[in-house]
Amino acid sequence: MTIHKEGYGIIRTFFLILAILDVILYFAFGTGLLLNILLFLSLAFFLLIVSFFRVPKRVPVVGDNLVMAPADGKVVVIEETVELEYLKDRRIQVSIFMSPLNVHINWYPINGVIKYFKHHSGLFLKAWLPKSSTDNERTTIVIEKDSKTTILMRQIAGAVARRIVSYAKEGESVNQCQQEGFIKFGSRVDLYLPLDTKIEVELNQEVTGSQTIIGRLNE
Repeated sequence: MTIHKEGYGIIRTFFLILAILDVILYFAFGTGLLLNILLFLSLAFFLLIVSFFRVPKRVPVVGDNLVMAPADGKVVVIEETVELEYLKDRRIQVSIFMSPLNVHINWYPINGVIKYFKHHSGLFLKAWLPKSSTDNERTTIVIEKDSKTTILMRQIAGAVARRIVSYAKEGESVNQCQQEGFIKFGSRVDLYLPLDTKIEVELNQEVTGSQTIIGRLNE
């Protein structure tokens, strides 16, 4: 396991803050059981922060007609809806909620070309709420696989997540399971897929980014 580059600054900051607090606690309480408990809690919290930015070793699952999970987490939405920002047609929406304990890297679900990218400022509602798709801070990425197949991927910040990182650039060719970005501290990713996509996941199913097949495109 390695540490994601998006975590370097935060990890350094928390290390310095906790180190200063530990020194203050030492002079305040001296040695003893109470100090040992506080130091243990400080270490546990620091390790939790470090683990949040972990990069697991995975062999990506790829396939030309496959839509791969763009994130780790739980499937909280599978429904037919209308995508109004770019596609402006009916789609199957599949949403994955990422808890603070999940790996928070995001991956491209298919091969293709980035046709559209936009960052939207917004609120920080709880990420599993339906309104978070349109009201929260978010990014929208449209990937065109070919002239017949286009999907939309949306990163959504949650009540705890306060920063979305996306590496997407309009006009860029991307590969399935290539890193697309990172969302810090709890979030959600939505996919808007063609109606004839065969969905391979169920509500409340735990999925793994770059490993779990979300659906199969009808080609």
